[in-house]
Amino acid sequence: MKINRLFLLGLVLLLASAVSAQDLISANELKTNLKNPDYIIVNAAANQKVFIRGAIDLPHSTLCTDEPVRNMIKSPEAMAAEFGNYGVSSDKTIIVYDEGSTKYAGRMYWMLKYLGVPNVKMLDGNINGWKAIRGPIGGATKGKKTTFTANVDANQLATMDEVKKAVDNSAYVIVDARTPEEYAGTAETELTRPGHVPSAVNVNYETLADGKGLLKSNDTLSAMFESKGITKDKTVIVYCETSVRAGVIYLALKGLGYPNVKVYDGAYLEWQSVESNKVG
Repeated sequence: MKINRLFLLGLVLLLASAVSAQDLISANELKTNLKNPDYIIVNAAANQKVFIRGAIDLPHSTLCTDEPVRNMIKSPEAMAAEFGNYGVSSDKTIIVYDEGSTKYAGRMYWMLKYLGVPNVKMLDGNINGWKAIRGPIGGATKGKKTTFTANVDANQLATMDEVKKAVDNSAYVIVDARTPEEYAGTAETELTRPGHVPSAVNVNYETLADGKGLLKSNDTLSAMFESKGITKDKTVIVYCETSVRAGVIYLALKGLGYPNVKVYDGAYLEWQSVESNKVG
């Protein structure tokens, strides 16, 4: 009996570890810790009227520029200044969420990891998950100006030169986070050269969440990625049109223990703008 109890305890701990591998926080856990002074909650979606009580309204686009192409991140110094001005400290646990799409929260999650913030989590289910448990809501909070220290981790960012190196390179796998139609180049678009980066595999970011907007189980996600040849022995580069949608896949892969995952920030918008770059 004692052995069985030890076995069951070990199994419970193993399952708990598997669940917590993702940088996610449940709505219930956040509600319990809503007044935790070590937590900073950030809304990453634009044009929102309803906020989690105490959340700072900082749309991801505030941290972006349209040079050289639309929606690329600003310099680390400029992003750090913006976070600091909004009262976001890199020393706190930062909880990001959005209007329910997961893409804006995922984008900001990646931004913060690129800037070297050690403790970042995405609210599982985002604002819809919060509403589902009747979490307190209110107007946005303006945080007290603080110092945000950026410790840039360049390994989280892929440049166009690295993507060129990755095409048809067995040490890499390139992941396109857009819809199958965008990937195939059949969707309506204003892009000059629709299609995808050659050799890229397609994983629509929308397939990572269930019907309630919650990230699917680690087992399900692992099977999904491995079926596409996305394995832990490779350096994974994720992109979409402007790499907003890429952040969700980045979060999921990092949570599954993939050691080398990067976001191509210039994304397909930059790639297709260079005539010498081939498209698939």
